[in-house]
Amino acid sequence: MDLDRACQEYLGYLAVERGYSHNTIDSYARDIKRYLAFLAARGISRPEGVTREDVVDHIQSLEESGLAPSSVKRAVSAIKGFHRFMVVEQICENHPTADVPLPKEPERLPDVLSREDVFRLLDVPFAVEPKPKPRKGGEPDRTNVAAFHRDKAILEVLYGCGLRVSELCGLDLADVSFEDEMLRVTGKGSKERIVPIMGTALRALRLYVEEWRAVLCAHGSRPCPAVFASARGTRITRQAVHSLVERYGKMVGIEGLHPHTLRHSYATHLLEGGMDLRVVQELLGHASVATTQLYTHIDRTHVRMTYLAAHPRARLG
Repeated sequence: MDLDRACQEYLGYLAVERGYSHNTIDSYARDIKRYLAFLAARGISRPEGVTREDVVDHIQSLEESGLAPSSVKRAVSAIKGFHRFMVVEQICENHPTADVPLPKEPERLPDVLSREDVFRLLDVPFAVEPKPKPRKGGEPDRTNVAAFHRDKAILEVLYGCGLRVSELCGLDLADVSFEDEMLRVTGKGSKERIVPIMGTALRALRLYVEEWRAVLCAHGSRPCPAVFASARGTRITRQAVHSLVERYGKMVGIEGLHPHTLRHSYATHLLEGGMDLRVVQELLGHASVATTQLYTHIDRTHVRMTYLAAHPRARLG
């Protein structure tokens, strides 16, 4: 079996046997196909012909291309998994990545907004509801007003529930329980978790769903089960969410705002408020608490400042 065919079998295995999401499989496919193109340029088309030197040279080429360390690490992980799969499935006996370590990724603390910045982002752009745009026939077009309330709800839910963009876009009406104040969220690996939604996030989402969502969905050619709809009445895309988050960030002076920053801020502010690390792990949908522990590095700064302000002898000496 050649490498291209083995790659297709591996991606199928990830989808069917491991239950990986479409986004994860797309990332693995890009990484492995770039690797196979590198091998093809060396005249290697079968797994038996790959050497450890080939793998190391490919990793070096990724690093020299300017790829982010996290992207290089993900690519190496995909390649190692691919070769391990071929050995386990007895496609070949050659395992050139067996002793190739994952590249070390420099620790980088996530970007986090202050509480003041979060309040400005969620309140200032939404202080005044826009007026409907007039149509030629005289009837008001309320699409812009519906989008205004949708955007408010999106920002509130991203921060109020700590969702990933893919999780937010994947929400269906059936996943929302206003009575129980809960969202059923489908995360990485199709794993479901229950996340509470309260306060301003709950109010913004309820207002949008009950009064404005139908305005957007009316533009679609078929019923849309998604909570968050586009102006065409279809499920909103991740790209659209990225764009609107960045746009509203600019409105309040936050350049390059990313949706994941709201998730980081959610976790950090919960820890600063005294929530147990394991509970935050559950709310974020992290498989390992080690991932959640990254936020404790940020929280330590808050703890130190609080200690200095509270302890009567902390500033002496």
